[in-house]
Amino acid sequence: MSVVTSGFQAKQIYEQVAETIREQIIGGIFLPGSRLPSERDLAAQLGVSRPAVREAIGALQNEGLVATRHGSGTYVTQAGASVASKPLQDVGMALPLMADLSPIATLEVRMILEPAIARLAAKKAKRNLLAERYLAQMADVHNIEDPAQQALWKETDRLFHRQLAAMTEDPLIIKIADVIAETMEQPLWNRLRDDGIFDSERIQLYVAEHRLIYEAIITGDADAAALYVEGHIKRVRRDIAPQ
Repeated sequence: MSVVTSGFQAKQIYEQVAETIREQIIGGIFLPGSRLPSERDLAAQLGVSRPAVREAIGALQNEGLVATRHGSGTYVTQAGASVASKPLQDVGMALPLMADLSPIATLEVRMILEPAIARLAAKKAKRNLLAERYLAQMADVHNIEDPAQQALWKETDRLFHRQLAAMTEDPLIIKIADVIAETMEQPLWNRLRDDGIFDSERIQLYVAEHRLIYEAIITGDADAAALYVEGHIKRVRRDIAPQ
């Protein structure tokens, strides 16, 4: 007896939250220009965590349905109005076909893998010129409001973490790191990172943390390398999805 497999996949929590809010916009519960409830209130109403709501709002921002005004809240856009005026079947056709991986879930995986990667790299205790180049490029970012410097930071930050895996000299670990690096290029990751991290002082703090990780690795201090990586990932999580 053959087993027929379908193309259906279980939706991530943030996708379910985004779908609920999207349906409320379409149904006219949230009108164009109206302010959505706070993340805390939405989390309580829907029985989910605030980080899941933060990811859902980020996904809806990427769709152009809502816009967040710092210090004010999140509002339904005029694009949200046009979606609400369309027949439901047309709305469904206009929605994204493939959701990004949850940034919070990605960080949870990184919390498991990257301290172990740092330990393995520290066993080699070798300098890496490419990692040092990324560190230098990140340190040169001083005006994070400049789109060119934003792009430089995004690329060097992502590639620095990937390069730590390369320093293990283990092909399988490098392949796994490539997958993680790809998730850090997805629109939802970029949205939450841009909203939570792009501040000049915050960027310099991240540079210092990256340098501590690298120095611990090349001096062969596996415990320190793992500890610094863990602390860095915890900070990223707090910054992009505060509780």
